[in-house]
Amino acid sequence: MTGRARKSPTTSIITGIAVVVGLGFIVVNRLNIPPVIAGEQAEEAVQAVTVANPTVKKIVEWDEYTGRFEAVDDVEVRARVSGYLTEVAFTSGEVVEAGDLLFRIDPRPFAAELAAANAALDHATAAYHYAKSEAERGKELVKQRALSQEEGDRREQAMQQAAADRAAAQASVTQAELNLEFTEVRAPITGRVSDNYVSVGNLIVGGADGGTLLTTQVSTDPIYFEFTASEAEYLKYLRLAQQGSRISGRYAQHPVRVKLMDEESYTHEGLLTFVDNQLDRSTGTMRGRATLNNPDDLFSPGMFGRLQLLGSGKHDVVLIPDTAVQTDQAQKFVWVVGTDDIAQRRPIELGPAKDGERIVRSGLEARDRIIVGGTQFVRDQMPVTPIPAEPSALLTLR
Repeated sequence: MTGRARKSPTTSIITGIAVVVGLGFIVVNRLNIPPVIAGEQAEEAVQAVTVANPTVKKIVEWDEYTGRFEAVDDVEVRARVSGYLTEVAFTSGEVVEAGDLLFRIDPRPFAAELAAANAALDHATAAYHYAKSEAERGKELVKQRALSQEEGDRREQAMQQAAADRAAAQASVTQAELNLEFTEVRAPITGRVSDNYVSVGNLIVGGADGGTLLTTQVSTDPIYFEFTASEAEYLKYLRLAQQGSRISGRYAQHPVRVKLMDEESYTHEGLLTFVDNQLDRSTGTMRGRATLNNPDDLFSPGMFGRLQLLGSGKHDVVLIPDTAVQTDQAQKFVWVVGTDDIAQRRPIELGPAKDGERIVRSGLEARDRIIVGGTQFVRDQMPVTPIPAEPSALLTLR
């Protein structure tokens, strides 16, 4: 007789236990409950981190500033005499030499004035010669008692008056010559000229006060780079000078390096040539000036740039990879591994960058082990497994 075999009671009980155990494992996994092995909780794995000691080097620091290029000579070209503009003798934007003709004002009225002044001088000269001869004859006649002393004195006085008239006429000629010369407006310096602000045919107003602005001209080589330092920075330089570590910029032309806004490195060299005599009361800053050569006309007045100024003498500094620096709001810190392999948060005071590394002013010593890799997994007072960084790996972190 055929049919399904009946399950024994023992088999059913074993199957039920297996189902319950399986469901238990599913619940444990979904609730992330760690399994119990031999009645104890499994130990948590210790985080491995890469550590390295800070580098101690003897360096010279360079302080960085933002500034602007300024022309050594910046001139407003104005007319000295009034008249109608008859010629513009330059091309806008070109470099002109000192003494080159820029503008011409109609010279004919001034030529006529010079001719009249020369005629007046000739008249005054003739009058002087006549008065002089009369005075000399009067002296002889007075000696011979053929002329009264009073008449002799009158002739002497007339000669002196004639001499003064001749001198005044000579001054008028000199002024007329200058006015005629001023009808040609020439470049006062060698440099690049702007465009002509006044067109031919316009009436030009001349004079020392309020003369018509015709154009501007700036020198290009050499060129200044002007910047400002804060009062704290100025005091730093002052203290270094007092300690003998760095000579004051007032008495030494310290080297500077400049880069433009589209450049990565400071390739243009110059010298600090000026420090102002007082701090600006409105900004609390001290003005400084560097001078750079500009033979290829790369720099233009008004252009921005970044400047590095020699900021210290040679001294030992602590350097760490910039990637090891952590930020918590305004505070900078690094993770340091203690002798017990416990991670500790260490606040630090940073200085400027130096060759891909960061100068640490305070907070670290050469023997400290700082975490340079795996910092994203580190917490304060957390046990870690420190692994010394390879030298080649440190180069990639800089």
